[in-house]
Amino acid sequence: MVGGTDHAALRQLVERFVSTLGDAFTHRELGEACTSLGLPAPPGEDEGTKRERVARSFAALPNTDLPMVAQRILNQQRVDAATRNAIQDALWAGQGALEIPRRSRREIARDLDLADVVHHAGRFRALLGSLWVLNDDPLSWLTGTATGLGARIDQHVFRNPGDWSTEELFEQLGAFEAGDARFARFLEGLVSADVVPGEPAQRRIVDIINPHLHAAGAELRESGSDGGYPVFTVVSTLSARTRRPKNLIFASLRKPDIRFSDAIDNDIEIVGNEDGDVLVYDCPIGADGIRWRDLQAWWKDTQKLASDAEATWSLYERLGRCLPDNSPPQRNLYELYHEIHGPAVHGLPALLPEVWLHWDHKTVRARGREALLNHRMDFLLLLPHNQRVVLEVDGSHHFTTHGRPDSAKYAANMRGDRELKLSGYDVFRFGADELLNRQNARTLLEPFFADLFRRFEVTPRID
Repeated sequence: MVGGTDHAALRQLVERFVSTLGDAFTHRELGEACTSLGLPAPPGEDEGTKRERVARSFAALPNTDLPMVAQRILNQQRVDAATRNAIQDALWAGQGALEIPRRSRREIARDLDLADVVHHAGRFRALLGSLWVLNDDPLSWLTGTATGLGARIDQHVFRNPGDWSTEELFEQLGAFEAGDARFARFLEGLVSADVVPGEPAQRRIVDIINPHLHAAGAELRESGSDGGYPVFTVVSTLSARTRRPKNLIFASLRKPDIRFSDAIDNDIEIVGNEDGDVLVYDCPIGADGIRWRDLQAWWKDTQKLASDAEATWSLYERLGRCLPDNSPPQRNLYELYHEIHGPAVHGLPALLPEVWLHWDHKTVRARGREALLNHRMDFLLLLPHNQRVVLEVDGSHHFTTHGRPDSAKYAANMRGDRELKLSGYDVFRFGADELLNRQNARTLLEPFFADLFRRFEVTPRID
C-alpha cells in the first residue's frame, strides 16, 4: 500500500478551480458559493475585488480541510474530466491503494472477453466516462467532428464489436499505467450490476479476474449489496482487517444471552431481547464502514421513527445510556466527539460504544488459561477501507486490584492489546485522568480526532 495525500498538488488543483468563482458569481453570491464548498467565509464586499476575496478565503483554508473541499467540487461535477481525474488521484494517493502490477493488469485484460462486460453501451460508456478522459481532442469544437478517445470507443467497441480486444481497450484508456486506486475502481465497476446484468455473470467475471489479483495479494471480495445485487471491492488478502464485520453487538445494557440460530452460516441470536437492551446492527457493512447517518437510518427503520431529527436524538441518548455510570471520562469522550464535529458528524464514522469483541458462556475462572480477555471495547470506529479503530479509556482498575498495583492484571491487559493489534485493529488508549476535566478533554480530543482522521484519510461523506 501507499499512503499520504499530496497536499501541495491538491492545493494547486483546488486553487485553480476556486479562482474561477469570482467570474461565476456576483459579490453578493460569493459568500454562499465559498461556504457551500467548505471554504472559510470570504471578506466583505468592500474589502477587495471578487478574485481577491476568493484568494483570501482560500489562503485561510487549512490542509486538513482540503480533501473535504476537493470532494465537494467533485460531487458538484463542476470540473472537466482531466481536472477531475487529477483531483481524484491526489485524493486517492493517501487512501492506502493496493498495488496492482502492470503484469497482473495485462493478464486480466487478456483473459477478459469484451463481450462479457459490454452488454449495455450506455452504461459501459458511463463507467468509462466516470474514470477516464474520453473527450481528449482539444480541436473537436473547431472541426465539428468527434475524433477523441470516446469517438474511437464508439466505433471500435460499440458499433463494430470485435475490432478491439479488451487489451486494446485497456491500452487506449491508459489503464495499464493508471494509478492503483483508479485501476481498482475500474475493476469494481466492470463487475458491478450497473454494467453486468445478473449475479451469475458478475461472479463469473470476478472468478476470471481474481486469480490474477491473488498474485498481487488482492482480490475482488463481496462487500455489500445494491438493489439485491452483490457489490465487489478490491481488498488485500494479506490483512486480517479486510474481513467484513458480521455480528456487530454494541451499546448493551446487560451481558447478551447469545446462541447460534444457524451454526453453519454463523448466524447468531440474542435471546430475550424484547426490551432492546442489546443493540445488533444487522445491515451490510460496505467499503465506507459505518457512518453516523448509516447508523441513524438503521435506528430510524428498526424503531419505526417518523423523522430524522427524532432518530438522531433518540439514538444519541440510547447509546449514551450504555456508558458506565462510574466512568465520567468515558462519557466525556462520547459527548465531546459529537460536540466537536457538530453537524459534520453525520458524514463521519459512528462512535460505537461498548462493542462486544469476545463472548464466552463460561466465566474467566471456569475457562482458566484459555479465557478470552478484553471482551468489550470502550469505543469502536469502523472506517472506510475496512480500517478498525478502537478507543480505550483506562482507569485505575486496568492495573490495580482493591487500590493496589496488580502487575498480573496489567500484563493481561497488555496481552489483550497486542491481540487486538495483531487482528488488524488500531488501538488508541487514553488515561482516565486525561478526560476527567471536560475542558481539558476537549483541548486534547480536538487535535486528536483531526490527526486521526487525517492519518486514515477520513473526510465527511457528502451525499
